[in-house]
Amino acid sequence: MKQTISLVAAIVLMAACSKSETPSAVTPAVSADAETAPVPATVSPPTAPATPSFDCAKAESEAEQLVCNNNALAVLDNRLAAVYAAELAKPGAAKELAATQRGWVKGRDECWKAEDKQLCVEEAYRTRIAELQINSPGAMAATAIAYKCDDARNPLYMAFYNEYDDRPAVITLGNDQAIIFAQPTGSGARYGRTGISYWEHQGDVSVDYFGTQLQCTTLPASSNR
Repeated sequence: MKQTISLVAAIVLMAACSKSETPSAVTPAVSADAETAPVPATVSPPTAPATPSFDCAKAESEAEQLVCNNNALAVLDNRLAAVYAAELAKPGAAKELAATQRGWVKGRDECWKAEDKQLCVEEAYRTRIAELQINSPGAMAATAIAYKCDDARNPLYMAFYNEYDDRPAVITLGNDQAIIFAQPTGSGARYGRTGISYWEHQGDVSVDYFGTQLQCTTLPASSNR
Protein backbone atom coordinates (compact mmCIF):
# COMPACT_ATOMS: atom_id res chain seq x y z
CA MET A 1 0.00 0.00 0.00
CA LYS A 2 1.73 3.17 -1.22
CA GLN A 3 0.34 6.47 0.01
CA THR A 4 1.61 10.00 0.63
CA ILE A 5 2.16 11.26 4.16
CA SER A 6 1.27 14.78 5.21
CA LEU A 7 1.43 16.36 8.64
CA VAL A 8 -0.37 14.20 11.20
CA ALA A 9 1.03 15.94 14.26
CA ALA A 10 -1.86 18.36 14.77
CA ILE A 11 -4.25 15.42 14.74
CA VAL A 12 -2.43 13.11 17.09
CA LEU A 13 -1.50 15.89 19.51
CA MET A 14 -5.11 16.32 20.53
CA ALA A 15 -5.94 12.61 20.67
CA ALA A 16 -5.60 12.85 24.45
CA CYS A 17 -8.77 14.93 24.42
CA SER A 18 -10.82 13.41 21.61
CA LYS A 19 -10.79 12.24 18.00
CA SER A 20 -11.36 15.65 16.46
CA GLU A 21 -9.83 15.19 13.02
CA THR A 22 -9.04 12.52 10.46
CA PRO A 23 -5.38 11.46 10.40
CA SER A 24 -3.46 12.19 7.24
CA ALA A 25 -1.97 9.53 5.01
CA VAL A 26 1.36 7.90 5.78
CA THR A 27 3.69 6.12 3.37
CA PRO A 28 4.85 2.66 4.55
CA ALA A 29 8.62 2.13 4.58
CA VAL A 30 9.41 -1.49 5.50
CA SER A 31 6.97 -4.09 6.79
CA ALA A 32 7.80 -6.75 9.39
CA ASP A 33 6.09 -9.44 11.46
CA ALA A 34 4.46 -7.68 14.39
CA GLU A 35 4.44 -10.86 16.45
CA THR A 36 8.23 -10.98 16.61
CA ALA A 37 8.92 -7.26 16.81
CA PRO A 38 10.80 -6.24 19.97
CA VAL A 39 8.86 -3.86 22.21
CA PRO A 40 10.70 -0.69 23.24
CA ALA A 41 9.96 1.34 26.33
CA THR A 42 7.66 4.32 25.78
CA VAL A 43 10.62 6.66 26.20
CA SER A 44 14.12 5.29 26.70
CA PRO A 45 15.49 6.42 30.09
CA PRO A 46 18.27 8.97 29.53
CA THR A 47 21.64 8.24 31.14
CA ALA A 48 22.34 11.90 31.97
CA PRO A 49 20.40 15.16 32.23
CA ALA A 50 19.50 16.44 28.78
CA THR A 51 19.23 19.99 27.50
CA PRO A 52 16.57 20.63 24.81
CA SER A 53 17.60 21.83 21.37
CA PHE A 54 16.06 25.25 22.08
CA ASP A 55 16.86 27.90 24.69
CA CYS A 56 14.76 27.21 27.78
CA ALA A 57 15.22 30.83 28.88
CA LYS A 58 13.07 31.75 25.90
CA ALA A 59 10.47 29.00 26.37
CA GLU A 60 7.02 30.51 25.98
CA SER A 61 4.48 27.73 25.50
CA GLU A 62 3.45 25.28 28.20
CA ALA A 63 4.70 22.47 25.97
CA GLU A 64 8.18 24.00 25.78
CA GLN A 65 8.23 24.47 29.54
CA LEU A 66 7.31 20.81 29.97
CA VAL A 67 10.20 19.82 27.71
CA CYS A 68 12.61 22.00 29.68
CA ASN A 69 11.51 20.43 32.97
CA ASN A 70 11.31 16.80 31.86
CA ASN A 71 14.49 14.91 31.00
CA ALA A 72 12.79 12.28 28.83
CA LEU A 73 10.99 14.93 26.79
CA ALA A 74 14.26 16.83 26.38
CA VAL A 75 15.81 13.67 24.96
CA LEU A 76 12.93 13.37 22.48
CA ASP A 77 13.35 17.03 21.52
CA ASN A 78 17.01 16.43 20.68
CA ARG A 79 16.12 13.30 18.69
CA LEU A 80 13.61 15.25 16.64
CA ALA A 81 16.06 18.11 16.08
CA ALA A 82 18.66 15.66 14.75
CA VAL A 83 16.22 13.80 12.49
CA TYR A 84 14.74 17.04 11.15
CA ALA A 85 18.16 18.54 10.41
CA ALA A 86 19.23 15.37 8.60
CA GLU A 87 16.07 15.32 6.49
CA LEU A 88 16.28 19.04 5.71
CA ALA A 89 19.83 18.59 4.43
CA LYS A 90 18.92 15.83 1.95
CA PRO A 91 18.81 16.83 -1.75
CA GLY A 92 15.35 15.37 -2.16
CA ALA A 93 13.85 17.03 0.90
CA ALA A 94 10.30 18.26 0.40
CA LYS A 95 10.11 22.00 -0.28
CA GLU A 96 7.42 22.39 2.35
CA LEU A 97 9.40 20.56 5.07
CA ALA A 98 10.25 23.72 7.02
CA ALA A 99 6.65 24.91 6.81
CA THR A 100 5.29 21.59 8.05
CA GLN A 101 7.78 21.68 10.93
CA ARG A 102 6.51 25.10 11.96
CA GLY A 103 3.00 23.73 11.74
CA TRP A 104 4.03 20.81 13.94
CA VAL A 105 5.38 23.22 16.58
CA LYS A 106 2.03 25.01 16.65
CA GLY A 107 0.25 21.68 16.98
CA ARG A 108 2.54 20.54 19.80
CA ASP A 109 1.84 23.76 21.65
CA GLU A 110 -1.88 22.90 21.56
CA CYS A 111 -1.15 20.17 24.10
CA TRP A 112 -2.09 22.61 26.85
CA LYS A 113 -5.68 21.59 26.04
CA ALA A 114 -5.01 17.87 26.62
CA GLU A 115 -6.02 16.05 29.78
CA ASP A 116 -2.54 14.50 30.05
CA LYS A 117 -0.28 17.26 28.76
CA GLN A 118 2.98 15.36 29.19
CA LEU A 119 1.69 12.33 27.29
CA CYS A 120 0.35 14.60 24.57
CA VAL A 121 3.77 16.24 24.11
CA GLU A 122 5.53 12.86 24.16
CA GLU A 123 3.24 11.43 21.49
CA ALA A 124 3.66 14.59 19.43
CA TYR A 125 7.43 14.19 19.35
CA ARG A 126 7.40 10.46 18.69
CA THR A 127 4.86 10.86 15.92
CA ARG A 128 6.79 13.63 14.19
CA ILE A 129 10.04 11.66 14.38
CA ALA A 130 8.36 8.62 12.82
CA GLU A 131 6.64 10.78 10.21
CA LEU A 132 9.93 12.30 9.06
CA GLN A 133 11.65 8.92 8.93
CA ILE A 134 8.82 7.26 6.99
CA ASN A 135 8.73 10.18 4.53
CA SER A 136 12.48 10.34 4.09
CA PRO A 137 13.54 10.57 0.41
CA GLY A 138 14.46 7.10 -0.79
CA ALA A 139 12.54 5.30 1.96
CA MET A 140 11.42 1.88 0.80
CA ALA A 141 7.74 1.24 0.16
CA ALA A 142 6.17 -1.51 2.25
CA THR A 143 3.36 -3.99 2.01
CA ALA A 144 0.62 -3.27 4.51
CA ILE A 145 -0.93 -6.29 6.23
CA ALA A 146 -4.66 -6.66 5.54
CA TYR A 147 -7.30 -7.95 7.97
CA LYS A 148 -10.83 -9.33 7.78
CA CYS A 149 -12.97 -7.75 10.52
CA ASP A 150 -16.45 -8.33 11.90
CA ASP A 151 -17.39 -4.90 10.55
CA ALA A 152 -16.34 -4.94 6.91
CA ARG A 153 -17.48 -1.41 6.05
CA ASN A 154 -13.96 0.01 6.57
CA PRO A 155 -10.94 -2.14 5.64
CA LEU A 156 -8.14 -2.45 8.19
CA TYR A 157 -4.43 -2.42 7.36
CA MET A 158 -1.27 -2.27 9.44
CA ALA A 159 2.27 -1.40 8.31
CA PHE A 160 5.20 -1.94 10.68
CA TYR A 161 8.47 0.00 10.70
CA ASN A 162 10.85 -2.05 12.80
CA GLU A 163 13.99 -0.46 11.36
CA TYR A 164 13.35 2.70 13.40
CA ASP A 165 14.19 3.02 17.09
CA ASP A 166 10.59 3.51 18.24
CA ARG A 167 9.37 0.74 15.92
CA PRO A 168 6.19 2.63 15.03
CA ALA A 169 3.32 1.25 12.99
CA VAL A 170 0.75 2.88 10.75
CA ILE A 171 -2.84 1.78 11.25
CA THR A 172 -5.35 2.46 8.48
CA LEU A 173 -9.08 2.06 9.09
CA GLY A 174 -11.07 3.07 6.06
CA ASN A 175 -9.99 6.63 5.26
CA ASP A 176 -8.55 7.25 8.72
CA GLN A 177 -4.89 6.71 9.49
CA ALA A 178 -2.56 7.21 12.44
CA ILE A 179 0.93 6.41 13.68
CA ILE A 180 0.95 4.16 16.75
CA PHE A 181 3.72 2.65 18.87
CA ALA A 182 4.68 -0.70 20.37
CA GLN A 183 3.43 -1.26 23.92
CA PRO A 184 4.53 -3.77 26.59
CA THR A 185 2.54 -7.02 26.50
CA GLY A 186 2.77 -10.48 28.00
CA SER A 187 1.94 -12.17 24.69
CA GLY A 188 1.36 -11.29 21.07
CA ALA A 189 1.98 -7.77 19.82
CA ARG A 190 0.38 -4.64 21.22
CA TYR A 191 0.50 -1.17 19.68
CA GLY A 192 -1.30 2.01 20.58
CA ARG A 193 -1.48 5.66 21.50
CA THR A 194 -4.13 7.82 23.12
CA GLY A 195 -7.50 6.72 21.70
CA ILE A 196 -6.16 3.78 19.67
CA SER A 197 -5.20 0.22 20.64
CA TYR A 198 -4.18 -2.79 18.54
CA TRP A 199 -3.50 -6.24 19.95
CA GLU A 200 -2.55 -9.26 17.84
CA HIS A 201 -2.10 -12.83 19.03
CA GLN A 202 -1.66 -15.81 16.69
CA GLY A 203 -3.45 -14.06 13.85
CA ASP A 204 -6.40 -12.80 15.89
CA VAL A 205 -6.60 -9.03 16.25
CA SER A 206 -8.55 -6.70 18.54
CA VAL A 207 -8.71 -3.02 17.59
CA ASP A 208 -10.18 0.01 19.31
CA TYR A 209 -9.96 3.08 17.07
CA PHE A 210 -11.41 6.02 18.98
CA GLY A 211 -14.33 3.91 20.17
CA THR A 212 -14.75 1.80 17.03
CA GLN A 213 -14.09 -1.73 18.26
CA LEU A 214 -13.25 -4.55 15.85
CA GLN A 215 -12.39 -8.23 16.01
CA CYS A 216 -10.27 -9.25 13.06
CA THR A 217 -8.15 -12.02 11.56
CA THR A 218 -5.06 -11.65 9.39
CA LEU A 219 -5.72 -12.21 5.68
CA PRO A 220 -3.37 -14.23 3.46
CA ALA A 221 -0.38 -12.44 1.98
CA SER A 222 -2.11 -12.26 -1.42
CA SER A 223 -4.63 -9.83 0.11
CA ASN A 224 -1.92 -7.40 1.21
CA ARG A 225 -0.94 -4.34 -0.77
